Amino acid sequence: MLAIIGGTGFNGIHGFTEYGFKRILTPFSKNRVIIKLYSKKSTMVAVVSRHGKNHHIPPHKINYRANIWALHAIGVDSIIAINAIGGINPRAEPGAFIIPDQIIDYSHGREATFYEKNLDQVTHIDFTYPFTEELRQIVKDAFHASNKNSNVKRLLLDNGVYGCTQGPRLETAAEINRLRQDGCDIVGMTVMPEAALARELKLEYASLALCVNWAAGVTDETLVMDTINLIAKEGMEFVGDIISEVIKQKFQT
Repeated sequence: MLAIIGGTGFNGIHGFTEYGFKRILTPFSKNRVIIKLYSKKSTMVAVVSRHGKNHHIPPHKINYRANIWALHAIGVDSIIAINAIGGINPRAEPGAFIIPDQIIDYSHGREATFYEKNLDQVTHIDFTYPFTEELRQIVKDAFHASNKNSNVKRLLLDNGVYGCTQGPRLETAAEINRLRQDGCDIVGMTVMPEAALARELKLEYASLALCVNWAAGVTDETLVMDTINLIAKEGMEFVGDIISEVIKQKFQT
């Protein structure tokens, strides 16, 4: 089963109907994880809202372990993470899409592993390549197929380094300059520890990121939340097309 972890503005999969939901109890929270199920013919897709139903959970307070554990518990084997990000690389302009292939983690204090209690031995995972390459390529192909059929042509950066910051505040210009020097192409707050937890449970994982603004100091433009929200809304409509195409390619639906 494929799962979508939806971020800011994500609101569904085109061509799929809501089938119901599951409320999964996990060892990592008193609250159950709510997983919406969408169906088309014989294909079922699970969707988790990363920030909660009403978008009330900030990035540093998301229970990443509970979300990933719950998806694994219902039989998910592949996850596409939808992320709203800021652009550092000049090609990662607002409205563009990015399928990152690397991560630098600047977050801190997050519950970042399943391997910390009642262990027979210390457990390490190979995280050299944090995203599943085969799934990345499927997302890339789905983007191009959807873009070809769209009246509005969108830009794609099909690799790049995702710098994951703590949030919830946005970064200073000096911090973005440091990220640029470190080699980051985009900046966001949610891909870690999500990607690492997925790897620990041997789940395929890829990110489809939408740039909603230039990162601090990249341009002289002032951040305007109404503009950011408009870019997110328009971009996430297209994300629905991409995910539908991913499912078509991966499951021949």
